[in-house]
Parts: sequence; C-alpha cells; structure tokens
Amino acid sequence: MTAVMVCNPKGGCGKTTLATNLAGWAASEGKRVTLCDLDRQQSSLRWMSFRDESMPAVNGFYGGGQLMASLPKDADVTVIDAPAGLQGYKLSDYLRLVDRVVIPVVPSVFDMAATEDFLNSLRSEMRGQRHKIGIVAMRVDPRTRAAGMLEAFLQHFDVPILTYIRPTSNYVNAAAAGRTIFDPPKSRHKQDLAQWAPLLKWLES
Repeated sequence: MTAVMVCNPKGGCGKTTLATNLAGWAASEGKRVTLCDLDRQQSSLRWMSFRDESMPAVNGFYGGGQLMASLPKDADVTVIDAPAGLQGYKLSDYLRLVDRVVIPVVPSVFDMAATEDFLNSLRSEMRGQRHKIGIVAMRVDPRTRAAGMLEAFLQHFDVPILTYIRPTSNYVNAAAAGRTIFDPPKSRHKQDLAQWAPLLKWLES
C-alpha cells in the first residue's frame, strides 16, 4: 500500500484539488483507493458525494483531524487530504505513516510566507528522507514572473517543484460533478494530463 499526504498549513492553496485528482488517477488505474479527509470542512468527502457510481470507485472516510493509529489495510493507494494548520506532534505522526508528501503552493507573497515555517519543519522532520517531499505549484504558468519568484523562494529549502498546474476552470467543472481530469472524457484534459505526468512519475518511482 502506498500512502500519499497532501498538506500545507495555508488554506486555499489547492490541497483538495490535488487530493481528489490523485485519488481519481489511482482509481482510473484500477487500484483500490481510500481518500482520507482530515479537514473539518470535509471538502474531499463532499466531492465524493457528487461522484457517480459509474466512475472508478474511490472509498473515503472523515478523520476529523485526529491521529490515525494506522492506515487502511485494504487499499492499494491511500490519499490523505490534511487539514490546514497541520504542525507539531500531529505532523510528526502523519509523516511516519506516509510514503510521499505533496505540498501545493500558490506563488503569492502571502502563501509563500505562510509556507516557510512548514517547509523548515519538514526539512527537520524528514532529514535523510527528503526524496519523499515534492512541491506542486498551483494555478501558475511556469513561464510567468510569479513562477520565477516561487523558484527563487524554494531554492533555500532544497525541495523540488515537481510540476506546475495551470489556472483553468477544468478542475472546478470536474469537481462539481464528482469527477477528475482522469475520468472520461480525457480528451478535453490533454494539456492538464501532460502537466500531471511528472508528478505521477515521481509518485511511482
């Protein structure tokens, strides 16, 4: 079983977008998927309630931000949508449970400042295991000044930017129907799927 945690203490950075689409990708590959929603807003579970039974199945539960003694044993892939403000002993315990940590970051001054302490904590907690940590730049074109600002900021942390997710309504439209960009018809999401390829390759490596 592979466990992937999507986390960032800053709200509104795209955690649920990443978590639901990761779950949708794994389900589309024929894997047994559990989506763990630990955020009080329960956005991931709300997405699941819209999902049609004809779509590849995603199981889920609400963890209420509580510590988990163990992860689901019957899943091939577990995706954890971590709550905002995750830090301290809870963060430490979650890090021991997962195989990969994906951090969505929006390239704005406010979001980067809010993420700085979190990244420092991760570097300390996962010393010798930094290959497990990757950043996804959310709602940004890699050719823009904002992308350059984010790259300059992250140089200090030695954490790779795995990919850039462009600003598009495709994610909003898919989520409203309980779908992901990995659900049919995929033809309308070719550009988005190409952006996900480096992240998925990293997760499978």
